[in-house]
Amino acid sequence: MPLGARPWSRADPLLFLLLCIAMSLTVRVLAPDTKIFDGTADEVILPSTTGQMGVLKGHVSLLTALDVGVLRLREGYTWSSIALMGGFAEVIDDEVTVLVNGAELGADIDRAEAEQALAAARNELAHVAEQINTPEKLQAQENASRARARAQAAGGTVD
Repeated sequence: MPLGARPWSRADPLLFLLLCIAMSLTVRVLAPDTKIFDGTADEVILPSTTGQMGVLKGHVSLLTALDVGVLRLREGYTWSSIALMGGFAEVIDDEVTVLVNGAELGADIDRAEAEQALAAARNELAHVAEQINTPEKLQAQENASRARARAQAAGGTVD
């Protein structure tokens, strides 16, 4: 084997598949009334309240608060997304459990409808922009955050 060569490569798909299976995390996303996702992933990116947090096999145990945003899952070379409406995540022994107030699989979200809802939420936010911490402004900010998460999870381009 040449110096610096990897003992495995993507040229050997069976070995790569076995390595990917060995690197999997068990992931559960649970809402109060339903199970949103229950499966495996090689990588999970969580929208924590302090920023995006990546989780791989062997990650240290933790409990973190989640913001409204997009949870991303990687299985092999494929990424999928889930719009989260805030909650908590726990990582213990390669198991990621996400408890959320609400969630929606990105594949189930109509992209055009989500982008229209985002435009409407931004319009609503613009109307209350001059107000200082009124209930209307706080609600408009929350609506815009939720609409942005849905549009991102649906694969839309959000600036």
